[in-house]
Amino acid sequence: MIEFNLDRGSGVSTYLQLVHQVKQALRLGTLRPGDQLPTAREVVESLAINPNTVLKAYRELEREGLVEGRPGMGTFVQRGIAGATLAEHTRLRRGLEAWVREARAAGLDQEDLRALFTVVLADAAKEGAA
Repeated sequence: MIEFNLDRGSGVSTYLQLVHQVKQALRLGTLRPGDQLPTAREVVESLAINPNTVLKAYRELEREGLVEGRPGMGTFVQRGIAGATLAEHTRLRRGLEAWVREARAAGLDQEDLRALFTVVLADAAKEGAA
């Protein structure tokens, strides 16, 4: 089961943080079709947020066809998000971790890493669009 975390200083609305975390878990294979999301009550208790915020996030996920609310039972994952296999994710993550260690050894800090990664990702998107 997914455990939600909030970054209250991120500037991203709480409900969108919940939506993004579910989508990330789907992409990484942490959540799979048939898995149950925490109840709104569980999320409210663990994060100290308004129940309507959780319900808004779950409605958005339902609107996108990713989850389905079942009255009296909870909210369940309907489908995953297509992408690489879990094994492929693991291999790529290990490569990325090695890159981060190498960049740290070269003296780059967190902001340097973020800036470099953002530029490379943007360049790759441009190449993909061409």
